[in-house]
Amino acid sequence: MSRTIQIGKKTVSATNPYLIAEMSANHLQDLSRAKQIIKAAKESGADAIKLQTYTPDTITLNVKNDEFLCTPGSPWEGMNLYELYKTAYTPWEWHEELFSYAAQIGIDCFSSPFDLTAVDFLHPFDMPAFKIASFEITDIPLIEKVAKEGKPVIISTGIADYEDIRLAVETCHKAGNDQIVLLKCVSEYPTPYPELNLKTIPDMAEKFDCITGLSDHSMGNAVPIAAVTLGAAVIEKHLTLSRADGGPDGSFSMEPAEFQKMATDIGHIISALGHVTYDLTEKQKNSRGRSRSLYISADIKAGETFTENNIKSVRPGYGLHTKYYYSVLGKKAKCDLKPGTALKWDYIED
Repeated sequence: MSRTIQIGKKTVSATNPYLIAEMSANHLQDLSRAKQIIKAAKESGADAIKLQTYTPDTITLNVKNDEFLCTPGSPWEGMNLYELYKTAYTPWEWHEELFSYAAQIGIDCFSSPFDLTAVDFLHPFDMPAFKIASFEITDIPLIEKVAKEGKPVIISTGIADYEDIRLAVETCHKAGNDQIVLLKCVSEYPTPYPELNLKTIPDMAEKFDCITGLSDHSMGNAVPIAAVTLGAAVIEKHLTLSRADGGPDGSFSMEPAEFQKMATDIGHIISALGHVTYDLTEKQKNSRGRSRSLYISADIKAGETFTENNIKSVRPGYGLHTKYYYSVLGKKAKCDLKPGTALKWDYIED
């Protein structure tokens, strides 16, 4: 089934994918850098730049219980989640300027709200879509409120099992919103290739009857390109100016030149996928002249018999089709024939 969805001015489908550059925390708390990333996204071929809208207080609690501490062995060991998100969040007072700048340079801009207050905050920006982050797929009140905004809802499935996805999709439907995009995702940073299971992308499209895509945290562009061949209509990758600049997401983010190469390669792949056809191009038709056919390979006198010693299947392809080889053997020549003569029915006695 052919599926499309309108995101902003673009009609998105498996043959016209939508490329999202995720800024996340790569602004490093620098508004000027955030605008540089938006500009880099536009110049690198992204259709959209995506922000994250939360504060430490809207995403977690400022407590030191073990379950609120950052992962042991990570660069943030010793910090709690509140302290981590305080370094990573996008200040809400930046949003108006960032949305305005994106519109000025001609790139879609939208965000992932992480709680109900963020949805209300984002409403006036009239975003082309909303994104539900992987870890918020279990926040049903959030999904319901987002769905009621009436915009496409792009949902990452990084920590979701089948029932989580079903419930999220059902929640959108009940809210009167069928504009759903499910992104195959693995919430591991970077994601090892054996854990990606990209074949889930077309299966999700069939099971949930919606547009599907990929939110990718693996290194390089091989995985997004493979996803496109499987029907992914939306591709999301983190973008930073330079991985060497660090930050919570920097190590697995693409740099602008890499994102641009991915966008170019995806364009080539979409063109190459084409459509199902067995028709030949004009160049292929011309090349058929270099295929094999039956030719005279030794002098033959009129009345002599065609044998394995005087006709051969060779290139080029201007003689009789090779399927007649055994039909010709044993028949007699109507006329004298020289080596290199393309065999024709006119040269063969009835």
